[in-house]
Parts: sequence; structure tokens; C-alpha cells
Amino acid sequence: MRSEPLRARLEAAVAAAREAGDGTLAWFRRPDLAVETKPDRSPVTVADREAEALLRRRLEAAFPEDGIVGEELGTRDGTSGFVWTLDPIDGTKSFVQGVPLYGTLVGLLHGDQAVAGVIHCPAAGETVYAARGLGARWQAGGGPVRPARVSAGDDPAAAVFCTTSVEAFRRVGREDVFRTLSERARLTRTWGDCYGYLLVATGRAEIMVDPGLALWDAGPLLPILEEAGGTFTDWTGNATVHGGNGVATNGRLAGMVLAVTAAS
Repeated sequence: MRSEPLRARLEAAVAAAREAGDGTLAWFRRPDLAVETKPDRSPVTVADREAEALLRRRLEAAFPEDGIVGEELGTRDGTSGFVWTLDPIDGTKSFVQGVPLYGTLVGLLHGDQAVAGVIHCPAAGETVYAARGLGARWQAGGGPVRPARVSAGDDPAAAVFCTTSVEAFRRVGREDVFRTLSERARLTRTWGDCYGYLLVATGRAEIMVDPGLALWDAGPLLPILEEAGGTFTDWTGNATVHGGNGVATNGRLAGMVLAVTAAS
């Protein structure tokens, strides 16, 4: 794929994710924020819907031929072969609790392949983004943009293992995965949702595992992790955003983690 159309879309995605994500701060920690429950029992707020609407307006205006798959506002078909995946607030449970570990996710597919992605965590003040062949970048606290790189650690006993929810392992009958990885790692934390993947991509954690991921959750993750020098796969080791679950590592620990997740 030529870099020009990819670079243009990445730049637009970063700008849109920052604008939409920063807009959620108007609702963050507001005592009058109303929380609704969707049919899947997950929460949704006006901030989710407003942020996705803004993302769609910006991306549709810039690339009217592209498709869109959004968590809150549905699917729009396109003709270009590019499809955007949008999660306006990944970590709505954290958001409604006033916890800053949530983010706005924008992914880009070309055909079935994930080719670019953005994680913008407005309350934490961090953004990481990447596109295939163009590298991964990280900006924190308004500081300089720098390369995003995974850690060099190859010892599980020194690793930081993150996940979103311990209960999620119970729901799929794989408590053994959480238990085994926790026992092998130096530190286990539920610094979850997209923030855990951002931590792996920027070298502050080595492992992030989720038993369940929708396409709009996973869409940005594979290009970000791979361009940062790490890996993103499903639990069986396929490098895909369509697997329904996820394993992110610094690469050096991928074999160990996948031996645990892939075991039946």
C-alpha cells in the first residue's frame, strides 16, 4: 500500500480522536451525568454518543468514500476499501466512575487488515498512534512526540501483566489463564481497557490480555503494537483484530503468554 493515503488518514484520525476525546472531558466527573444500560448490559452516556458523532463527522468529511463501524452509531458502507472502527469511550465504566483510564479509539482497516490506529486517553493526557510502515508515536502530558517502543524485558518474573477484568476470564471459563499469568508475572494490575495496551506499546507493561474484544476495541491495537516492536494477536496466536479476544506483548514474552491462552 502506498504511504500517502495511509499517512493522510492517520493524521486525520489523530486530530479527530483528540478533538472527540477531549470533548468527553466536559462530562467527566460531572455528578449530573446520566448513565444508560445497553442490551449487552454495558453502560453508555451522552458523552459516548457525542464523541462518536464528532468522529464520524470529521472522518466522513475528509474521506466520504470510506466505511465506518462504530460502537454506538452503527455501520456505514464505503467504496474505497478503507473502513474506520470507532470506540468513542473505551472504558465507559471507568469514565462514569471518574477514573482517568479510558480512551477514544480510532482504527483503520484496508480490506480485513488493520493498517492504522489511535489511542487517545484525554484524562490521562496520553496519545499513541501508528500506521503500517510509518512507525508508532507517543505523546504524554503535552510533551514532545517521541517514538513508541515496547520494553526489552524477556523474563516473565519481571513482567507487568495487565487486563481489564478478572470476571471476564470467569465468564469464558478460563480463570486458569489469569491465575497462571498472575503467578508468573512480577506485578498484575487491572489497568485495563485501552490503557493497558497503551502501556505495553510504550514499554511500561509487558503483557495485556483480554478474553473479549469487539472489532472497535481491537481495531487500532495491532498496528500500534506491531509498529512499536511488539505483538497483538488473538488467543491462538493469529495476528488479527477479528478474533474476539486479544493478547498484546512486547514480543519477547509472546510465546510464553500464548502457550497459556491457547491451551484448552
